[in-house]
Amino acid sequence: MYTTELFEKYENFKEKTLSKRRFKHKDILPLIEKLKFSKEEVGRSFEGRKIQKVKIGNGPRKILLWSQMHGNEATATMAIFDIFNFFESKNDGFDKFKSYILQNLELHFVPMLNPDGAERFIRRTAQGIDMNRDALALKCPESKILKDLVESLKPEFSFNLHDQNTRYSAGKSPKQASISFLATAYNEDCDWNENRIKARQTISAMNEVLQEFIPNGIGRFSDEFEPRAFGDNIQKWGSSLILIESGGFPNDPEKQFLRKLNFVTILSGLYSIAANSILEYSLSDYLTIPQNEKYLFDLKILNATMLKNEKAYTVEVGINIEEKNIAQASDFINTSVIDDIGDLSVFWGIQTLDANGGVLKPISEYPEIIEKHKLAKYPEEVLEGESASFVLDLGEKQILILNGSIVA
Repeated sequence: MYTTELFEKYENFKEKTLSKRRFKHKDILPLIEKLKFSKEEVGRSFEGRKIQKVKIGNGPRKILLWSQMHGNEATATMAIFDIFNFFESKNDGFDKFKSYILQNLELHFVPMLNPDGAERFIRRTAQGIDMNRDALALKCPESKILKDLVESLKPEFSFNLHDQNTRYSAGKSPKQASISFLATAYNEDCDWNENRIKARQTISAMNEVLQEFIPNGIGRFSDEFEPRAFGDNIQKWGSSLILIESGGFPNDPEKQFLRKLNFVTILSGLYSIAANSILEYSLSDYLTIPQNEKYLFDLKILNATMLKNEKAYTVEVGINIEEKNIAQASDFINTSVIDDIGDLSVFWGIQTLDANGGVLKPISEYPEIIEKHKLAKYPEEVLEGESASFVLDLGEKQILILNGSIVA
């Protein structure tokens, strides 16, 4: 199915103008404009930004794909533009692969459904509403646009493309859930009708492909029914809804590797649908994907000695890092928090630091470090709930932990 070749030759199709997640609506407009495919404006956001749809292929089976329903979830948006480049390229060794998809499927892409949220790089719309909980009330114009597309196109399959927290683990394991899937439920009992079965079969096919590239790094969301969500309702309305979430991967803060995985995953899923090879997969194949869990800290410190009232004790420290938008949401800085202290033996760290032989102390005790790194004021104690900025004193040397990151 060309999946290895897609992975190896991905750089030939990567849209180079999108190299970071915090791009704006204005950045994708010229990219859409230059496409040779059929394009149309399907509506406007609350603040008046164009929401556009791109159509590729003329097959009998319709597929609807959308990204950035949440404005700060941009990984799949980048991958969609890579997919556009892929379908526009010629004589690249994939002509039969592309032709097969486009002869059998009619693809409809909405690259950025929430451009107002993307402008601020926030989850919600300009109205402050999570549009993925607006499928019934339809308070957002963006929600109405998606509902209208589902009703007018009547897609056989729908791909709902998101990002998720980087600290989800693939089951109870130290592996990040780099990509997660869900065949959403359509009722409280989480029954399996034909639409939902086809969704889970497609997910099983994509999971098999991904195992080649991120073995044991794929997760499955809980299928608890959410009556307000678009995914659950679209499944109920008659389209096989496939949720794909991009999580985390080591040393990939801008999710460029995960973007590549989206490229390969979506194309392989489309081919499997076109070829009806999804029918080979059973419920057991789907259930082998471990469920998403929360067993990870961004940084876990082992064997950490702490001092309180001149008494020493050894603990483990779990630190989590969050991004804070700056420069009109075109960039970010990290903030951090000490999430837990004590026995953290049932958790893992995306990064791990063994503090054996050292003592965790406040930065305020080290004026030379404050001067060297030109630091502002930080907490006077190392406490749960405080900023994860302190010094690991190993006697002969000191390691600065600044906002959850290890500074040599």
